[in-house]
Amino acid sequence: MESLQAVDLTRRFGDRIAVDKLSFRVARGEVLGLLGPNGAGKTTTFSLLAGLLSADGGTMMLDGAPIAPGARELRARMGVVFQHPSVDPKLTARENLVMGAELYGMRGAEVRERVAWGLDLVGLTDRAGDTVDKFSGGMRRRLELARVLLHRPSILLLDEPTQGLDVAATRRIWAQLLELRKRERITILLTTHSPEEAEHCDRILVLDKGRTIAEGTPDELRARVGGDMVALTGDDAQALAREVSAALGVETRVVDETVYFEQVRAHELVPRLVESLPKGRLRTVSVRAASIGDVFLKLTGKTLDGADEVH
Repeated sequence: MESLQAVDLTRRFGDRIAVDKLSFRVARGEVLGLLGPNGAGKTTTFSLLAGLLSADGGTMMLDGAPIAPGARELRARMGVVFQHPSVDPKLTARENLVMGAELYGMRGAEVRERVAWGLDLVGLTDRAGDTVDKFSGGMRRRLELARVLLHRPSILLLDEPTQGLDVAATRRIWAQLLELRKRERITILLTTHSPEEAEHCDRILVLDKGRTIAEGTPDELRARVGGDMVALTGDDAQALAREVSAALGVETRVVDETVYFEQVRAHELVPRLVESLPKGRLRTVSVRAASIGDVFLKLTGKTLDGADEVH
């Protein structure tokens, strides 16, 4: 089965190790997510895989054979969508795709066929003659996706694919990606700092400071959190954390003036929690099922937006 594999991939910038012996394997038709906050090493890993940076150590394998990042054979089988849009706003949707197809070496009838296919794939056929500067962010992202798929890549590499998009645009893009994966058995490898986006992945590598700190399916990762997640706020977060720990015997974390703790069947605990605290200490309380973001908080003491635990 076709696969892409990284073994001990390493990249340094001076004394700082941005990617530290990163290893993974993604099989044909699989969706693999690299999840972490800014500074976790995601973008550097993306640049290594796309051939924009050279590695200081480690190897890559394609179908079991060693291959250099950026090698011609790998680029020919890979479609790359960068974090920032690269479509030309002064060209029409069709012109952007025609230019992309010709850069991939297509000519004549093949260009027309693939451009029509791409516009239909992302639902932009009726806007083909409009210049891209009239498009929303979600429409530009969809056009970019169509462009990188014109040459029939078997691997799709995405850097923060839905960053800055609204919920509706995000859902539409992911519906198209998952349908494409199902229909074409295309492999998708993406970077993201969004727990919601990571839920679409078959497997997730959780990164922190350039290293893999956890790996598994979304369900396997959520199982690392022992129950529901309770979040509390009050005028004095540190005092609130101490009182909750003493009253309930739970381990608390304070992150960005919010107190967090895990509890099985937490909704049953809320009345007891409110009664046990001094009047006025508690401002808000929320209970929710554990998310992948909570896994990152438990493992690192940080949230995926970069806020650190306060001790």
